[in-house]
Amino acid sequence: MKKKEIKILLVDDEPDILEIVGFNLSQEGYKIYTASNGREAIAVAKKEKPHLIILDVMMSEMDGMEACEIIRKTPELSQTIVTFLTARNEDYSQVAGFDAGADDYIAKPIKPKLLVSKVKALLRRFQESVVVSENISVGPIEINREEYKIMVSGKEIILPRKEFELFYLLASKPGKVFKRDEILDKVWGNEVIVGGRTIDVHIRKLREKIGEDFFKTIKGVGYKFEL
Repeated sequence: MKKKEIKILLVDDEPDILEIVGFNLSQEGYKIYTASNGREAIAVAKKEKPHLIILDVMMSEMDGMEACEIIRKTPELSQTIVTFLTARNEDYSQVAGFDAGADDYIAKPIKPKLLVSKVKALLRRFQESVVVSENISVGPIEINREEYKIMVSGKEIILPRKEFELFYLLASKPGKVFKRDEILDKVWGNEVIVGGRTIDVHIRKLREKIGEDFFKTIKGVGYKFEL
């Protein structure tokens, strides 16, 4: 995919942030859209279907957390990358962000060149993930890799992109223990810095949506998928 075809939505209630970040990313050739609050961001996202959303947390009308949750429940935005760009860098805030469905969490202030580098890394992982892979059928579960669709005992379950990627990885080799470093590398990429509890948050969400018994924790090592 060419840069001029990639759409990025910037969401922040500070005009200076939108101007600076937007300028640096547009200089890279990306197509930039902006919104000043969560409610506006959802409307723009549904209309333009961006590949990446860079989302502030603290905003009027609707904050970033609530907007992210709504975006993640929107089927046509299931493959969109969402990363928070915020001055709130506490561990609990990062966990809340991943709980809401974010793919990454970037702390302000950040130098423009570093932000551009992180955006490139996020988009590179997106482009790698959309390469067609084989579908998987294990027990009562069918995973359609092309359509990002999961059927469990005939019931369709919609997952955010990172939850889908993690589930696909684990289910691709039932019984295999995937180490945490391996999961981070294959799902998030070693060029993207995410919080230490990112995997735990996503596993918890998968257990809630698909079932506790499918996901086993191997203490001090990682996780595996079992039927």
